[in-house]
Amino acid sequence: MHYYFTSLSFAVLFIFHKNTMSNFMACVLVGSFLLVSTVIFIISIASLNFLIVKIFARTKFFLYLLWTFNLYFLLSNRVYEGYSFSTIGLRWSYLDNFRGTFRWQICFNFVVLRMISFGYDYHWAYDHSHFDQKKHNQRCEVCKSGGTCYQLLQEKGVQDDKFTFTIYLCYLVYAPLYLAGPIVSFNAFASQLDVPQNNYKLRHLAWYGLRWTFSFLLMELMTHLFHYNALAISGLWKQLSPLDVFIIGYGVLNFMWLKFFLIWRYFRFWSLVCGIDVPENMPRCINNCYNLEGFWKSWHASYNKWLVRYMYIPLGGSKRKAFNVWIVFTFVAIWHDLEWKLLWWAWLTCLFFVPEMVMKSAVSTFKAESAITEFVVRELSAIAGAITITCLMVANLVGYVIGPSGINSLGSRFLNKQGFPVLGGMFVTFYVGTKLMFHIRDAERKW
Repeated sequence: MHYYFTSLSFAVLFIFHKNTMSNFMACVLVGSFLLVSTVIFIISIASLNFLIVKIFARTKFFLYLLWTFNLYFLLSNRVYEGYSFSTIGLRWSYLDNFRGTFRWQICFNFVVLRMISFGYDYHWAYDHSHFDQKKHNQRCEVCKSGGTCYQLLQEKGVQDDKFTFTIYLCYLVYAPLYLAGPIVSFNAFASQLDVPQNNYKLRHLAWYGLRWTFSFLLMELMTHLFHYNALAISGLWKQLSPLDVFIIGYGVLNFMWLKFFLIWRYFRFWSLVCGIDVPENMPRCINNCYNLEGFWKSWHASYNKWLVRYMYIPLGGSKRKAFNVWIVFTFVAIWHDLEWKLLWWAWLTCLFFVPEMVMKSAVSTFKAESAITEFVVRELSAIAGAITITCLMVANLVGYVIGPSGINSLGSRFLNKQGFPVLGGMFVTFYVGTKLMFHIRDAERKW
Protein backbone atom coordinates (compact mmCIF):
# COMPACT_ATOMS: atom_id res chain seq x y z
CA MET A 1 0.00 0.00 0.00
CA HIS A 2 2.86 2.41 0.70
CA TYR A 3 3.79 2.21 -3.02
CA TYR A 4 0.43 3.82 -3.88
CA PHE A 5 1.09 6.32 -1.10
CA THR A 6 4.44 7.25 -2.65
CA SER A 7 3.15 7.41 -6.21
CA LEU A 8 0.20 9.64 -5.35
CA SER A 9 2.37 12.06 -3.40
CA PHE A 10 4.95 12.35 -6.17
CA ALA A 11 2.19 12.89 -8.73
CA VAL A 12 0.73 15.80 -6.76
CA LEU A 13 4.18 17.33 -6.19
CA PHE A 14 4.93 17.09 -9.91
CA ILE A 15 1.66 18.78 -10.86
CA PHE A 16 1.85 21.64 -8.37
CA HIS A 17 5.68 22.10 -8.30
CA LYS A 18 7.71 22.52 -5.08
CA ASN A 19 6.16 25.11 -2.81
CA THR A 20 4.06 25.27 0.30
CA MET A 21 0.78 24.70 -1.47
CA SER A 22 2.10 21.65 -3.34
CA ASN A 23 3.21 20.06 -0.08
CA PHE A 24 -0.13 20.93 1.50
CA MET A 25 -2.09 19.39 -1.38
CA ALA A 26 0.08 16.27 -1.41
CA CYS A 27 -0.35 15.76 2.33
CA VAL A 28 -4.12 16.30 2.36
CA LEU A 29 -4.81 14.12 -0.70
CA VAL A 30 -2.54 11.28 0.34
CA GLY A 31 -3.80 11.43 3.93
CA SER A 32 -7.39 11.31 2.72
CA PHE A 33 -6.55 8.34 0.49
CA LEU A 34 -5.08 6.33 3.37
CA LEU A 35 -7.29 7.41 6.27
CA VAL A 36 -10.63 8.24 4.59
CA SER A 37 -13.21 9.07 7.30
CA THR A 38 -10.73 9.06 10.21
CA VAL A 39 -9.16 12.24 8.79
CA ILE A 40 -11.94 13.95 10.73
CA PHE A 41 -10.41 12.87 14.04
CA ILE A 42 -6.91 13.98 13.01
CA ILE A 43 -8.02 17.39 11.73
CA SER A 44 -10.19 17.98 14.81
CA ILE A 45 -7.43 17.22 17.34
CA ALA A 46 -4.85 19.15 15.29
CA SER A 47 -7.17 22.17 15.05
CA LEU A 48 -7.75 22.20 18.82
CA ASN A 49 -3.99 22.08 19.39
CA PHE A 50 -3.48 24.96 16.95
CA LEU A 51 -6.05 27.09 18.78
CA ILE A 52 -4.46 26.33 22.16
CA VAL A 53 -1.05 27.36 20.84
CA LYS A 54 -2.28 30.56 19.23
CA ILE A 55 -4.39 31.64 22.21
CA PHE A 56 -2.21 30.64 25.18
CA ALA A 57 1.38 30.67 23.81
CA ARG A 58 2.32 33.82 25.72
CA THR A 59 0.92 32.70 29.06
CA LYS A 60 2.99 31.24 31.92
CA PHE A 61 0.98 28.01 32.06
CA PHE A 62 1.10 27.36 28.30
CA LEU A 63 3.64 24.51 28.38
CA TYR A 64 1.65 22.67 31.06
CA LEU A 65 -1.49 23.04 28.95
CA LEU A 66 0.31 21.91 25.78
CA TRP A 67 1.67 18.76 27.44
CA THR A 68 -1.61 17.93 29.18
CA PHE A 69 -3.59 18.20 25.94
CA ASN A 70 -1.18 16.08 23.90
CA LEU A 71 -0.59 13.44 26.57
CA TYR A 72 -4.34 13.08 26.99
CA PHE A 73 -4.88 12.30 23.32
CA LEU A 74 -1.74 10.15 23.13
CA LEU A 75 -3.23 7.88 25.80
CA SER A 76 -6.88 8.26 24.83
CA ASN A 77 -6.24 7.29 21.21
CA ARG A 78 -4.76 3.96 22.32
CA VAL A 79 -7.29 3.23 25.07
CA TYR A 80 -10.28 3.81 22.76
CA GLU A 81 -8.54 2.31 19.69
CA GLY A 82 -8.97 5.43 17.59
CA TYR A 83 -12.59 6.09 18.62
CA SER A 84 -15.77 5.09 16.82
CA PHE A 85 -18.19 7.29 14.92
CA SER A 86 -21.07 5.37 16.49
CA THR A 87 -20.24 6.98 19.86
CA ILE A 88 -21.04 10.37 18.32
CA GLY A 89 -24.42 9.15 17.10
CA LEU A 90 -25.99 6.25 15.26
CA ARG A 91 -26.49 8.40 12.18
CA TRP A 92 -22.68 8.62 11.86
CA SER A 93 -21.96 4.93 12.45
CA TYR A 94 -21.77 4.18 8.70
CA LEU A 95 -18.47 6.11 8.61
CA ASP A 96 -16.87 3.27 10.62
CA ASN A 97 -17.00 1.25 7.40
CA PHE A 98 -14.63 3.73 5.72
CA ARG A 99 -11.76 3.95 8.21
CA GLY A 100 -8.97 3.64 5.63
CA THR A 101 -6.15 1.18 5.08
CA PHE A 102 -4.57 1.27 8.55
CA ARG A 103 -5.21 2.40 12.12
CA TRP A 104 -4.74 6.16 12.25
CA GLN A 105 -3.98 6.22 15.99
CA ILE A 106 -0.71 4.33 15.50
CA CYS A 107 0.84 7.01 13.26
CA PHE A 108 -0.74 9.75 15.34
CA ASN A 109 2.04 9.24 17.90
CA PHE A 110 4.32 11.06 15.46
CA VAL A 111 1.69 13.78 14.95
CA VAL A 112 1.69 14.36 18.73
CA LEU A 113 5.43 15.02 18.62
CA ARG A 114 4.94 17.50 15.78
CA MET A 115 2.10 19.28 17.58
CA ILE A 116 4.31 19.71 20.66
CA SER A 117 7.18 20.92 18.46
CA PHE A 118 4.94 23.51 16.81
CA GLY A 119 3.77 24.72 20.21
CA TYR A 120 7.27 25.07 21.65
CA ASP A 121 8.74 26.74 18.54
CA TYR A 122 5.86 29.24 18.42
CA HIS A 123 6.22 29.89 22.16
CA TRP A 124 9.97 30.40 21.83
CA ALA A 125 9.56 32.65 18.78
CA TYR A 126 8.66 35.51 21.17
CA ASP A 127 11.75 35.01 23.32
CA HIS A 128 15.17 36.38 22.51
CA SER A 129 17.23 33.66 20.82
CA HIS A 130 20.60 32.82 22.39
CA PHE A 131 21.75 31.03 19.27
CA ASP A 132 24.95 32.57 17.88
CA GLN A 133 24.76 31.86 14.15
CA LYS A 134 28.12 33.45 13.33
CA LYS A 135 29.92 31.37 15.93
CA HIS A 136 28.06 28.26 14.78
CA ASN A 137 29.06 28.81 11.13
CA GLN A 138 32.72 29.00 12.17
CA ARG A 139 32.59 25.60 13.90
CA CYS A 140 30.14 23.64 11.72
CA GLU A 141 31.76 21.77 8.83
CA VAL A 142 28.47 21.52 6.90
CA CYS A 143 27.76 25.25 7.09
CA LYS A 144 31.38 26.17 6.28
CA SER A 145 31.18 24.07 3.11
CA GLY A 146 28.14 25.99 1.84
CA GLY A 147 25.42 23.69 3.14
CA THR A 148 22.89 24.17 5.92
CA CYS A 149 23.01 21.83 8.89
CA TYR A 150 19.96 20.68 10.84
CA GLN A 151 20.94 22.54 14.00
CA LEU A 152 21.01 25.85 12.12
CA LEU A 153 17.61 25.17 10.54
CA GLN A 154 16.16 24.35 13.94
CA GLU A 155 17.73 27.03 16.11
CA LYS A 156 17.64 30.16 13.97
CA GLY A 157 13.83 30.24 13.99
CA VAL A 158 11.35 31.29 11.30
CA GLN A 159 9.26 34.35 10.57
CA ASP A 160 5.81 34.79 12.08
CA ASP A 161 4.14 34.28 8.69
CA LYS A 162 5.25 30.61 8.79
CA PHE A 163 3.04 29.86 11.81
CA THR A 164 -0.13 29.62 9.74
CA PHE A 165 -2.71 26.85 9.89
CA THR A 166 -1.91 25.71 6.34
CA ILE A 167 1.82 25.26 7.00
CA TYR A 168 1.04 23.74 10.42
CA LEU A 169 -1.25 21.14 8.87
CA CYS A 170 1.26 20.48 6.11
CA TYR A 171 3.91 19.87 8.77
CA LEU A 172 1.72 17.46 10.74
CA VAL A 173 0.79 15.24 7.80
CA TYR A 174 3.80 15.75 5.50
CA ALA A 175 3.53 12.65 3.33
CA PRO A 176 7.13 11.29 3.34
CA LEU A 177 7.47 11.50 7.12
CA TYR A 178 3.90 10.83 8.25
CA LEU A 179 4.04 7.06 8.70
CA ALA A 180 7.32 6.59 10.58
CA GLY A 181 9.45 9.74 10.58
CA PRO A 182 12.28 10.72 10.86
CA ILE A 183 11.09 13.44 13.23
CA VAL A 184 11.81 17.03 12.27
CA SER A 185 11.13 20.18 14.29
CA PHE A 186 8.67 22.76 12.99
CA ASN A 187 11.39 25.40 12.56
CA ALA A 188 13.55 23.05 10.46
CA PHE A 189 10.58 22.01 8.32
CA ALA A 190 9.11 25.47 7.72
CA SER A 191 12.49 27.02 6.86
CA GLN A 192 12.90 24.59 3.95
CA LEU A 193 9.54 25.17 2.29
CA ASP A 194 10.68 28.19 0.26
CA VAL A 195 14.36 27.22 0.04
CA PRO A 196 14.65 23.44 -0.46
CA GLN A 197 17.63 21.55 0.96
CA ASN A 198 20.94 21.95 -0.86
CA ASN A 199 23.06 19.45 1.09
CA TYR A 200 22.25 16.56 -1.26
CA LYS A 201 22.83 17.02 -4.96
CA LEU A 202 21.46 14.65 -7.57
CA ARG A 203 24.51 12.37 -7.49
CA HIS A 204 24.39 12.24 -3.69
CA LEU A 205 20.71 11.30 -3.78
CA ALA A 206 21.39 8.60 -6.37
CA TRP A 207 24.16 7.10 -4.23
CA TYR A 208 21.97 7.34 -1.11
CA GLY A 209 19.20 5.42 -2.88
CA LEU A 210 21.65 2.82 -4.21
CA ARG A 211 23.07 2.21 -0.71
CA TRP A 212 19.52 1.70 0.53
CA THR A 213 18.98 -0.90 -2.20
CA PHE A 214 22.11 -2.79 -1.14
CA SER A 215 20.91 -2.72 2.49
CA PHE A 216 17.51 -4.04 1.42
CA LEU A 217 19.17 -6.96 -0.38
CA LEU A 218 21.13 -7.68 2.80
CA MET A 219 17.87 -7.82 4.75
CA GLU A 220 16.43 -10.24 2.20
CA LEU A 221 19.50 -12.43 2.59
CA MET A 222 19.28 -12.35 6.39
CA THR A 223 15.59 -13.24 6.53
CA HIS A 224 16.09 -16.20 4.17
CA LEU A 225 19.19 -17.65 5.84
CA PHE A 226 18.93 -16.74 9.53
CA HIS A 227 15.81 -17.40 11.60
CA TYR A 228 16.60 -15.45 14.77
CA ASN A 229 13.16 -13.88 15.11
CA ALA A 230 11.26 -17.13 14.65
CA LEU A 231 13.30 -18.78 17.42
CA ALA A 232 12.90 -15.75 19.72
CA ILE A 233 9.17 -15.10 19.22
CA SER A 234 8.16 -18.77 19.34
CA GLY A 235 9.92 -19.29 22.67
CA LEU A 236 12.07 -22.12 21.34
CA TRP A 237 15.16 -20.28 22.58
CA LYS A 238 14.30 -21.49 26.09
CA GLN A 239 15.19 -25.05 25.01
CA LEU A 240 18.56 -24.15 23.48
CA SER A 241 22.06 -23.89 24.90
CA PRO A 242 23.38 -20.62 26.41
CA LEU A 243 25.63 -20.07 23.38
CA ASP A 244 22.65 -20.47 21.03
CA VAL A 245 20.60 -18.05 23.14
CA PHE A 246 23.40 -15.47 22.96
CA ILE A 247 23.67 -15.82 19.17
CA ILE A 248 19.88 -15.53 18.77
CA GLY A 249 19.70 -12.45 21.01
CA TYR A 250 22.56 -10.74 19.22
CA GLY A 251 21.05 -11.64 15.84
CA VAL A 252 17.61 -10.29 16.81
CA LEU A 253 19.10 -6.92 17.82
CA ASN A 254 21.03 -6.65 14.55
CA PHE A 255 17.88 -7.56 12.62
CA MET A 256 15.92 -4.87 14.49
CA TRP A 257 18.60 -2.31 13.68
CA LEU A 258 18.61 -3.16 9.98
CA LYS A 259 14.81 -3.20 9.82
CA PHE A 260 14.47 0.30 11.25
CA PHE A 261 17.47 1.46 9.23
CA LEU A 262 15.64 0.50 6.02
CA ILE A 263 12.32 2.03 7.06
CA TRP A 264 13.75 5.37 8.15
CA ARG A 265 16.22 5.74 5.30
CA TYR A 266 13.48 5.01 2.78
CA PHE A 267 11.30 7.82 4.10
CA ARG A 268 14.26 10.17 4.54
CA PHE A 269 15.25 9.55 0.91
CA TRP A 270 11.71 10.36 -0.16
CA SER A 271 11.77 13.58 1.89
CA LEU A 272 15.15 14.61 0.45
CA VAL A 273 13.80 14.18 -3.08
CA CYS A 274 10.90 16.46 -2.11
CA GLY A 275 13.35 19.12 -0.84
CA ILE A 276 13.14 18.63 2.95
CA ASP A 277 16.30 17.52 4.77
CA VAL A 278 15.70 15.69 8.05
CA PRO A 279 18.07 14.02 10.56
CA GLU A 280 19.51 10.61 9.79
CA ASN A 281 17.92 8.20 12.26
CA MET A 282 20.68 5.57 12.20
CA PRO A 283 23.95 7.50 11.75
CA ARG A 284 26.04 4.76 13.37
CA CYS A 285 25.90 0.96 13.22
CA ILE A 286 24.54 -0.83 16.28
CA ASN A 287 27.85 -2.72 16.53
CA ASN A 288 29.75 0.55 16.87
CA CYS A 289 28.22 1.82 20.13
CA TYR A 290 29.74 1.06 23.52
CA ASN A 291 27.84 3.34 25.92
CA LEU A 292 24.18 4.11 26.54
CA GLU A 293 24.37 7.80 25.74
CA GLY A 294 26.15 7.16 22.44
CA PHE A 295 23.73 4.36 21.59
CA TRP A 296 20.64 6.53 22.01
CA LYS A 297 22.21 9.31 19.96
CA SER A 298 22.59 6.81 17.12
CA TRP A 299 19.33 4.84 17.45
CA HIS A 300 16.31 6.84 16.29
CA ALA A 301 18.54 9.90 16.41
CA SER A 302 15.83 12.33 15.27
CA TYR A 303 13.67 11.26 18.24
CA ASN A 304 16.67 11.76 20.52
CA LYS A 305 17.08 15.31 19.18
CA TRP A 306 13.38 15.94 19.78
CA LEU A 307 13.56 14.60 23.34
CA VAL A 308 16.64 16.69 24.15
CA ARG A 309 15.14 19.91 22.73
CA TYR A 310 11.57 19.64 24.05
CA MET A 311 11.93 17.52 27.21
CA TYR A 312 15.44 17.04 28.56
CA ILE A 313 16.64 20.67 28.38
CA PRO A 314 13.35 22.24 29.60
CA LEU A 315 13.45 19.80 32.57
CA GLY A 316 16.86 21.12 33.56
CA GLY A 317 19.27 19.27 31.27
CA SER A 318 22.48 17.82 32.68
CA LYS A 319 21.99 19.58 36.03
CA ARG A 320 19.25 17.05 36.86
CA LYS A 321 20.37 14.24 34.56
CA ALA A 322 19.93 11.39 37.04
CA PHE A 323 16.28 12.43 37.55
CA ASN A 324 15.45 13.54 34.00
CA VAL A 325 16.35 10.24 32.32
CA TRP A 326 13.56 8.48 34.25
CA ILE A 327 10.95 10.97 33.04
CA VAL A 328 12.24 10.96 29.47
CA PHE A 329 12.43 7.17 29.10
CA THR A 330 9.04 6.65 30.78
CA PHE A 331 7.56 9.02 28.20
CA VAL A 332 9.37 7.14 25.42
CA ALA A 333 7.85 3.86 26.61
CA ILE A 334 4.32 5.29 26.81
CA TRP A 335 4.77 6.99 23.45
CA HIS A 336 5.61 3.66 21.81
CA ASP A 337 2.66 1.78 23.29
CA LEU A 338 0.78 1.05 26.50
CA GLU A 339 2.57 -2.17 27.43
CA TRP A 340 4.26 -3.22 30.66
CA LYS A 341 7.23 -4.71 28.84
CA LEU A 342 8.04 -1.29 27.36
CA LEU A 343 7.94 0.29 30.81
CA TRP A 344 10.26 -2.46 32.04
CA TRP A 345 12.57 -1.68 29.11
CA ALA A 346 12.53 2.03 29.96
CA TRP A 347 13.23 1.53 33.67
CA LEU A 348 15.94 -1.08 33.03
CA THR A 349 17.64 1.38 30.67
CA CYS A 350 17.48 4.12 33.32
CA LEU A 351 18.85 1.73 35.92
CA PHE A 352 21.79 0.89 33.65
CA PHE A 353 22.32 4.60 33.02
CA VAL A 354 23.17 5.32 36.67
CA PRO A 355 26.58 3.55 36.87
CA GLU A 356 27.55 4.96 33.47
CA MET A 357 26.82 8.51 34.65
CA VAL A 358 28.83 7.92 37.84
CA MET A 359 31.81 6.55 35.91
CA LYS A 360 31.71 9.34 33.32
CA SER A 361 31.66 11.90 36.10
CA ALA A 362 34.65 10.22 37.77
CA VAL A 363 36.63 10.00 34.52
CA SER A 364 35.94 13.65 33.63
CA THR A 365 37.32 14.83 36.98
CA PHE A 366 40.32 12.49 36.84
CA LYS A 367 43.24 13.68 34.71
CA ALA A 368 45.70 11.09 33.41
CA GLU A 369 49.16 12.45 34.21
CA SER A 370 51.17 9.54 32.78
CA ALA A 371 50.95 6.88 30.08
CA ILE A 372 50.28 4.22 32.71
CA THR A 373 47.28 6.01 34.25
CA GLU A 374 45.94 6.76 30.76
CA PHE A 375 46.25 3.06 29.92
CA VAL A 376 44.41 2.09 33.13
CA VAL A 377 41.58 4.55 32.41
CA ARG A 378 41.25 3.22 28.86
CA GLU A 379 41.14 -0.39 30.08
CA LEU A 380 38.54 0.42 32.72
CA SER A 381 36.50 2.24 30.07
CA ALA A 382 36.68 -0.84 27.82
CA ILE A 383 35.46 -3.04 30.69
CA ALA A 384 32.61 -0.58 31.35
CA GLY A 385 31.80 -0.64 27.63
CA ALA A 386 31.54 -4.44 27.64
CA ILE A 387 29.18 -4.30 30.63
CA THR A 388 27.09 -1.58 28.95
CA ILE A 389 26.70 -3.59 25.73
CA THR A 390 25.51 -6.57 27.79
CA CYS A 391 23.01 -4.36 29.62
CA LEU A 392 21.75 -2.91 26.34
CA MET A 393 21.16 -6.40 24.98
CA VAL A 394 19.18 -7.41 28.07
CA ALA A 395 17.07 -4.21 28.16
CA ASN A 396 16.16 -4.34 24.46
CA LEU A 397 15.41 -8.07 24.48
CA VAL A 398 13.11 -7.61 27.48
CA GLY A 399 11.41 -4.55 25.95
CA TYR A 400 10.90 -5.76 22.40
CA VAL A 401 11.18 -9.56 22.31
CA ILE A 402 10.79 -11.72 25.43
CA GLY A 403 9.00 -9.30 27.78
CA PRO A 404 9.33 -9.16 31.60
CA SER A 405 8.08 -12.76 31.90
CA GLY A 406 11.16 -13.95 30.00
CA ILE A 407 13.70 -12.44 32.43
CA ASN A 408 13.75 -15.52 34.67
CA SER A 409 14.15 -17.87 31.71
CA LEU A 410 16.94 -15.72 30.29
CA GLY A 411 18.74 -15.64 33.63
CA SER A 412 18.37 -19.37 34.17
CA ARG A 413 20.05 -20.10 30.83
CA PHE A 414 23.22 -18.24 31.81
CA LEU A 415 23.50 -18.46 35.60
CA ASN A 416 24.64 -22.08 35.70
CA LYS A 417 27.71 -24.20 34.93
CA GLN A 418 26.99 -24.18 31.18
CA GLY A 419 26.18 -20.49 31.09
CA PHE A 420 29.14 -19.01 32.98
CA PRO A 421 31.74 -19.88 30.28
CA VAL A 422 29.44 -18.34 27.65
CA LEU A 423 29.06 -15.19 29.76
CA GLY A 424 32.84 -15.01 30.08
CA GLY A 425 33.36 -15.45 26.33
CA MET A 426 30.63 -12.90 25.61
CA PHE A 427 32.23 -10.39 27.95
CA VAL A 428 35.69 -10.85 26.38
CA THR A 429 34.18 -10.45 22.91
CA PHE A 430 32.48 -7.20 23.88
CA TYR A 431 35.65 -6.00 25.61
CA VAL A 432 37.71 -6.54 22.42
CA GLY A 433 34.95 -4.93 20.37
CA THR A 434 34.94 -1.88 22.64
CA LYS A 435 38.72 -1.49 22.26
CA LEU A 436 38.24 -1.60 18.49
CA MET A 437 35.57 1.12 18.76
CA PHE A 438 38.04 3.29 20.69
CA HIS A 439 40.44 3.08 17.73
CA ILE A 440 37.62 3.93 15.32
CA ARG A 441 36.75 7.03 17.39
CA ASP A 442 40.43 8.08 17.45
CA ALA A 443 40.58 7.77 13.65
CA GLU A 444 37.37 9.79 13.27
CA ARG A 445 38.79 12.63 15.38
CA LYS A 446 41.95 12.72 13.24
CA TRP A 447 39.89 12.94 10.06
